[in-house]
Amino acid sequence: MKQKKDERITVNRHFKDSIVIFCALVVVNGLHSAIMTTIQDNANISIQFLINAMIGWLVFSALVLTVLFDLYRHYYLDRPMRRMSVAAKKVAAGDFAVRIAPLRKDGKKDVVEVMFDDFNTMAEELAGTEMLKNDFIADVSHEIKTPLAIIQNYVAVLQTESIPAEERKEYIQSIMEATRRLSALTSNILKLNKLEHQQIIPQAAPYDLSEQLRRCALAFEELWERKNITCNADLDELTVCYDADMLEMVWNNLISNAVKFTAPGGSITITLKKMLGFAVVRISDSGCGMDEKTRTHIFEKFYQGDTSHTQEGNGLGLALVKKAIDISDAKISVISKAGEGSTFTVRLKIAGNP
Repeated sequence: MKQKKDERITVNRHFKDSIVIFCALVVVNGLHSAIMTTIQDNANISIQFLINAMIGWLVFSALVLTVLFDLYRHYYLDRPMRRMSVAAKKVAAGDFAVRIAPLRKDGKKDVVEVMFDDFNTMAEELAGTEMLKNDFIADVSHEIKTPLAIIQNYVAVLQTESIPAEERKEYIQSIMEATRRLSALTSNILKLNKLEHQQIIPQAAPYDLSEQLRRCALAFEELWERKNITCNADLDELTVCYDADMLEMVWNNLISNAVKFTAPGGSITITLKKMLGFAVVRISDSGCGMDEKTRTHIFEKFYQGDTSHTQEGNGLGLALVKKAIDISDAKISVISKAGEGSTFTVRLKIAGNP
């Protein structure tokens, strides 16, 4: 299969190479012509001398061309490769800030300049990946450290025999809650890692989306009743073709957040409507809402805009939602204002529609 030409290349390097070789041949042939003219003007020169002169000239020509090409290769062909080699060694040693400056001064790009651009892009992407990895490790360490400290402190207190039974029960409950947070954290990290590395391949099949939303909402009935939250549902009967387990994770996280951030006595609304050929799911709450800064970061790992609820989550739920939505080729958006609640909207294709 013929490889498509890179549109970024604006000048042909091989043409310049050919010009250099052509000039070298012109110089050699010019010298050869001058020598042969001198020999022909002298009739006393023998045939044997002429043959020896020709052989000597061929050897001399080959030597001159070899030296010229070696110099050309050293200063013109090998120089970009040496730059690339030095930069690659720095990247291999962990220096992702290295960049290769262009050789050309006219702003045009040949194959080597495009290769430099691609190398710089690779180094930039590696630097971003390294920063994300370091941030992720720092965030995970912080999230693990808190519940471990709780467990350690309460276990130390429980070793005191004089603790009243009621306090002992509270401490044990706190330990159980901390272990639950650790378990949820590790579970979400594993899920997110599998989604990011495409280890979970969506298995799409038609199913009733309205029925799935009902089941997910009812799973949180105890929580919203405990907070005296009113849950309203307006669901059209619609069939979609997606991985049901993956979308169930989406609904569970969105409904869980709605319950968590809605104050006692508030309300949650779940709707499913057909709009412009799509199944549109909206999950709204009358909770605390978000400011603009929080809204732009909510799908980032470990980001929690409302620190008053940090004990109820680990900042991975919406990151999981976004990754699952992206893998499913769906769309998600959010509308929110501080003090006025939030509305998450998910748009899905209806089964049978292109």
